[in-house]
Amino acid sequence: MKVLIVGGSPRAKGNTDTLLSSMRDELERNGVSTTLAFLRDYSINPCVGCEQCRTDKTCSRFLDGMHLLYPEIESAEGLVLASPTYNYNITPMTKAFIDRMYPYFNFSEPRPGPYSSRLADRPRVAATVGICEQNEASEMGVTMPALTEPLRPLGYTICDQVAITGHFQRGSVREDTAANERVRAAARHLVHELHST
Repeated sequence: MKVLIVGGSPRAKGNTDTLLSSMRDELERNGVSTTLAFLRDYSINPCVGCEQCRTDKTCSRFLDGMHLLYPEIESAEGLVLASPTYNYNITPMTKAFIDRMYPYFNFSEPRPGPYSSRLADRPRVAATVGICEQNEASEMGVTMPALTEPLRPLGYTICDQVAITGHFQRGSVREDTAANERVRAAARHLVHELHST
């Protein structure tokens, strides 16, 4: 059983990374193999909507870092996707990652019409994590739905959505016992769902 953990923060060793480290520790403590990918370490071009992937079943427009992540996505039964809130939304690199999962869709003709996902070939489970500087969850804007909703049509069952607020200084969440327990609980929930599918 494998979980791919994807961090969408451009800041190394910040609050998003800290939360993902807690999740990874909990997943591995529960016997799950993990791969941790920080998107800042990959060069990922944004999707340009060329639609060539409908024929090629992969992104042939850009031979970039996303091609290192496609095999990880495909081989993992679980996904953790995390982003800090940037201007009421996810980070651009997180959006690029999500958009570049578009090649997994199969579309019927004519469009618009029914479609399916090649990632729905087996049960897959995901958890999403967002973190925001402000204290009110409303200040996260569309961060959580932007992380979560695109994963559903790709074939993921969403087992948890974790929204952490009130952290700006790098690594400040490390001292937040409740936040760390919240992401560890999400990790345990993910393990439970993976065993249940």
